[in-house]
Amino acid sequence: MNEKHDGTDDTFDTLDQDPRTVAGLQRRLARFAEARDWGQYHTPKNLAAALSVEAAELVEIFQWLTPEQSARVMRDPEAAARVEDEVADVLAYLLQFCHVVGVDPLAALEAKIERNETRFPKPGTGHSME
Repeated sequence: MNEKHDGTDDTFDTLDQDPRTVAGLQRRLARFAEARDWGQYHTPKNLAAALSVEAAELVEIFQWLTPEQSARVMRDPEAAARVEDEVADVLAYLLQFCHVVGVDPLAALEAKIERNETRFPKPGTGHSME
């Protein structure tokens, strides 16, 4: 997918056009889906469902492992590759979902962290889940 512009179409080197940022990855995913006419299927409902399925596939890798076994998963190259693929799928669907519904994922995360810092203060302040 790293194609150079040849002057005959609108294809650019995607790394030059969209740096590895959240917004850049969202644009790249949108172009990928648009080129395949998948936009018609990328509704909020469908993307939320796809995100759930991919998250479940990530859980499946760890499903019956002990805590100790799960901590060692990334040492096995085959299992690590599966984890990385599922993480990529989860992130791709989350970014596509955010793009479709108009949520800035970094702003949403920052706001959530701030709410949690208020909701769950540090231990010793008398307000946490001590």
